[in-house]
Amino acid sequence: MIVAIGSDLVSVERVRGVYARHPERFLSRHFTPEEQAYALAAADPAPRLAVRWAAKEAFAKVWGEPLGWRDVAVTHDGRGSPQLRFSAGLERALAERGLAALVTLSHERDYALAFVALVTQPSPRTP
Repeated sequence: MIVAIGSDLVSVERVRGVYARHPERFLSRHFTPEEQAYALAAADPAPRLAVRWAAKEAFAKVWGEPLGWRDVAVTHDGRGSPQLRFSAGLERALAERGLAALVTLSHERDYALAFVALVTQPSPRTP
């Protein structure tokens, strides 16, 4: 069951500007090492950074409690589909509440968009 849906739209040019002015500080403060490596593997990292920023913002909207930028990371599964990975504390909080998060991402030349759905996890069956 869907508990909450959040979205965020980010200007790629705005992220490009922040990254150009403060590259090391921007990366280390907002993105995990894995996210940084993925973004920096592209000729232009701004779209990849912007869409990850949007995903973090969208998750923050559905979570509704304070969290750090690096508590949420965007990764990919074996097929390349985006996934959210969480810090240990946030992962524990989600599990205690029986919740999971789903994410979808999109970016074009000017904008990056993310939608996050917070959903209930089915209870494990006991024999």
